Amino acid sequence: MNPNVTAEGAYDPNGLIAGSGDIVTRDITLTGAAALTPGAVLGMITATGLYQLSLAAAVDGSQVARAILVEAADSTGGNVNAPIYDAGEFDEAKLSFGTGHTAATVREDLRAVGIHLKQVLA
Repeated sequence: MNPNVTAEGAYDPNGLIAGSGDIVTRDITLTGAAALTPGAVLGMITATGLYQLSLAAAVDGSQVARAILVEAADSTGGNVNAPIYDAGEFDEAKLSFGTGHTAATVREDLRAVGIHLKQVLA
C-alpha cells in the first residue's frame, strides 16, 4: 500500500489525516512573514481575511484556530496562496502550533469549524 494514501483512499503525503470523514480543502492567502510546514494551525485576521499561524496572544482574530495548512508555504517574501484543510479528522501529534497553543487549547475552536483532532495510536 502506498504510504501516502490513507486506508480510505485519500492522498495524504504528510500523514495528517486520521479518520474516514470527508476532507474539505480550499485555497487562502497566507500572511505573517513565516515559513510554515504542513500541519501548521492557522487563524484568520478578522479585518483582512488573511490567514497566519495562530498565536494565543494575538488580538487580531488570528488567535482563534480555524484551519490546518496542507503543504509547506513561505510568506516571508509577502502574501502567498496556500491550500488549507477546512474540515476532516487529523492526527494532533502531526500538527504544529503557534506560541501559546497546544492541541488542547485549539481543539474546540477547530471542532466548531468541522476540524476534529484525534490521538492516533501507534
